[in-house]
Amino acid sequence: MLPDEPRPPIDPTPGAGGGSGLSRCYRHPEQETGIGCSRCGRPICPQCMVNASVGFHCPECVSAGGRQVRRATTRFGGRPAEDGALVTKALIGINLVVFVLAAYVVTPWLAIDLELRSFAPDPSYPFANGVAEGPDQWYRLLTAVFLHTAPWHIATNMLVLWVLGPQLETALGRVRFLALYLLSGLAGSAFAFLLAGDGMRSLGASGAVFGLLGATVVLYRRVRAPLGPIIALLVFNLIVTFSVQGIDWRAHLGGLIAGMLTAAGLMYAPRAHRTAVQGLTLAGVAGLVLVMVLAGTAAYGG
Repeated sequence: MLPDEPRPPIDPTPGAGGGSGLSRCYRHPEQETGIGCSRCGRPICPQCMVNASVGFHCPECVSAGGRQVRRATTRFGGRPAEDGALVTKALIGINLVVFVLAAYVVTPWLAIDLELRSFAPDPSYPFANGVAEGPDQWYRLLTAVFLHTAPWHIATNMLVLWVLGPQLETALGRVRFLALYLLSGLAGSAFAFLLAGDGMRSLGASGAVFGLLGATVVLYRRVRAPLGPIIALLVFNLIVTFSVQGIDWRAHLGGLIAGMLTAAGLMYAPRAHRTAVQGLTLAGVAGLVLVMVLAGTAAYGG
């Protein structure tokens, strides 16, 4: 055979090219082997063998099997995590840090800068008049959710967050749980601003916490768990809300409604269209918050 003459293909059938009777690897024809893929039967050499529960698999079967494996998810489509309460702990930590700074370190200026406040625009007032001034003050709708100035206030809110947060975070996954918490808090702030946006001040995580209460009711209903305990806790908190002077019932009610709406969209989304329905739910609640803020801004002079 001349040096430049093309070599004939090696036949990987038993006994081809020699008398050993062994097959040749389908990827490395120069390698004789007596092992075949336990899934497709193709002969494979030691370089191509991938350990399997029974025998060995070839690289193609391993790759095809990997594509067919579905990613593990939580009950409602989130990504499972080792620590099912990481976001809950982070939220409690942020609330505690802001509380210490506002109540004992940068007082009273930090509270004035972060609280939900809205007064009719007055050029002679030395501080910002609040949300009614326009978009540059809308940040208060969120920062007020992390602001507390009394120990009993933050203690009660963080206790409920610690009790309810981990089970919701585990069921929804971190991202969906965080979205639920923030949207509930924003909705509570926006509803309070809409109903009392002239001469109002409000602060606290109560709107977000009431959102978790509402979401837990939906969760228990969805998984058919006994509703009695969570309904009793919700009713007790509503009684306190409407009977104790100084509590902003508007923020509580707004957060509760938003939490239930958000949770319903996240937990009842059909599996086949889960991502789309959940995304539309979050966008819809966010849009509702924006509508309330725009209506309040128009009504109170922004």
